[in-house]
Amino acid sequence: MSIEKAKEYLKQFGADGRVLEFDVSSATVELAAQAVGCAPARIAKTLSFHTDDGVILIVTAGDAKVDNPKYKARFGCKARMLAFEEVEPAIGHAVGGVCPFGVNEGVTVFLDESLHRFETVFPACGSSNSAIELTIPELERFSGYKAWVDVCKGWQE
Repeated sequence: MSIEKAKEYLKQFGADGRVLEFDVSSATVELAAQAVGCAPARIAKTLSFHTDDGVILIVTAGDAKVDNPKYKARFGCKARMLAFEEVEPAIGHAVGGVCPFGVNEGVTVFLDESLHRFETVFPACGSSNSAIELTIPELERFSGYKAWVDVCKGWQE
């Protein structure tokens, strides 16, 4: 099960015991915010894309939307999300639980600037009813991210 994969990965940071599991779905930003009890913007959603260099994940704030011109300027190609049926085989987690923890080899993780305005955020942990609260430095360390990017819109105040 994918949550077990995420927990096993988080064990190296001593954070596996911090994974929250809910009796309700947290598969969407809105549902996760309700389950956690926070504003939807603080849900760190993980989006999966095809690029010329392979599959990437971009972790963004819950209220951010990918800005196609910014994405193309950064990655040199049009933003093409993985199809539903491609996500689990390519990433290692199913839609609703995609997270940057314990992903398949070769998947590159990026963090979007939209997250910087929060002290803590809540990414999923491999299932449609899980999350973990992390500081931004923890998210950086635990995700093994390659770089911060600015590819989103709709979140600036």
